[in-house]
Amino acid sequence: MFTGIIKLQGRFLGFRNGRREMGLEAAGLAGRLEVGDSLAINGTCLSLKAKERAALWFNLAQETLAKTTLGRLRPGDPLNLEPSLTLATALGGHLLTGHVDAQSRVLKLADRPPGKRMTLALPPGSRPFLVDKGSVAVDGVSLTVAAVGASSFEVELIPLTLENTTLGRRRPGDEVNLEYDILGKYVYNCLNRDKR
Repeated sequence: MFTGIIKLQGRFLGFRNGRREMGLEAAGLAGRLEVGDSLAINGTCLSLKAKERAALWFNLAQETLAKTTLGRLRPGDPLNLEPSLTLATALGGHLLTGHVDAQSRVLKLADRPPGKRMTLALPPGSRPFLVDKGSVAVDGVSLTVAAVGASSFEVELIPLTLENTTLGRRRPGDEVNLEYDILGKYVYNCLNRDKR
């Protein structure tokens, strides 16, 4: 489990072993993780396979490559990183699993001093999981939904988010990972169980 509060960024090193592993580096992170530990990378929960000096290597499943943006990373790309929760971790964002629900595309960025408002494409079938003032994770960052339209939704990016996550570097056309609020998904599933 994660909270979507990003306090650490890293850098993508590359793929190996037929794109079944990805490597990254982040200052000071190697000493905090053991093989088998989970790390949310741009909102995707992966397990640490190996540590080689400052490089950390994670397994990649075909499902991960198909359902997330990780397979399109280029060496040097910045990454949002979040170690998994402990019982002592503050729940400052919202509960996340690191299981990406969909990919979206940044449609627009508008200045809204002191921050920005980001407009994202609404993926097919996602409308029931996005509500005004509800929660959504974009590339692993816990955000509040500011507005939901017929084909897009908006989130507000405060200066802290712009400075401390990769969202401050996003531009129109960029693809991002989305994870919807887990409580909303369970409620929707429960209410619609007999309708399938």
